[in-house]
Amino acid sequence: MARLDVTEVFANIRLPGHLHTESSLHFASNFEFQDTDVLLVTYPKSGTTWMQEILTLIYSNGNLQPIKSLPNWARAPWLEHSYFQEQLQHIGCPRLLTTHLPQPVLAPALKKAKPRVIYVIRNPKDVAVSYYHFQRMAKFFPDPASFEGFLHDFMAGTVHYGSWFEHVKGWLSCREELGLFCITYEELHQDLKHCVERLSAFLDHPVQPDQAEYILEHCSFAVMKENIMVNYKLVPPEIMDFQKSQFMRKGIVGDWRNHFSPKQSALFNEKYQQEMGGHPWPLQWDMD
Repeated sequence: MARLDVTEVFANIRLPGHLHTESSLHFASNFEFQDTDVLLVTYPKSGTTWMQEILTLIYSNGNLQPIKSLPNWARAPWLEHSYFQEQLQHIGCPRLLTTHLPQPVLAPALKKAKPRVIYVIRNPKDVAVSYYHFQRMAKFFPDPASFEGFLHDFMAGTVHYGSWFEHVKGWLSCREELGLFCITYEELHQDLKHCVERLSAFLDHPVQPDQAEYILEHCSFAVMKENIMVNYKLVPPEIMDFQKSQFMRKGIVGDWRNHFSPKQSALFNEKYQQEMGGHPWPLQWDMD
């Protein structure tokens, strides 16, 4: 299924038709979760691939076989993707699942069971930069003419997958009700070992010291970038143009400073304050 020029609209957000169909999106919104499921929720380019790798290694007790033999989209498939129903038949228990869908779509289904839900958030300025480069190389997105134009659409919430602001506010609004484990991309960067400890405690899946060392080593950006099961080099060039950008590009904090002009930064900060200024959960990011 190519559908590279097709856009699906679901829950008032635009989604790439190459990955989604009307049927797959309805299946996701009505999915019957199990209490043993682990659901990773992110807005695009917020650390999804990184967390998929961490979760795989936690549950494999540091065994590298899964991350060396299966692509990440098979180990922790996306609920809303067109291939999900087929992949679901091959997933063991606990089922590691991934989604970019907004909270209103999945909250009703999540309230019917008690899966463990992990929400990863990233400084939206870095998200915008990473997402811009991703849309340049992934042919199932409209090609952004410029960073200036993309940033305008990102701030307006008209990019594919919708508004970052609404996504974050929506999921954090049910943090207590759904028992979300919330963590930032920046925390993973700052102290991955401590984050793995927190995750393993949340998942009630203890990690031994030697296993933790394997996780830390093989979840480093340098190692993941060379792992063909993670770096998306398995995807044919007709789908992703690696001449325009790498899927795993830099993996750093603060790269937005190399892209934003002072005016763009000021406008973004104003928008951020309007949208997030009164939010009760403090998100500690350097926005200046």
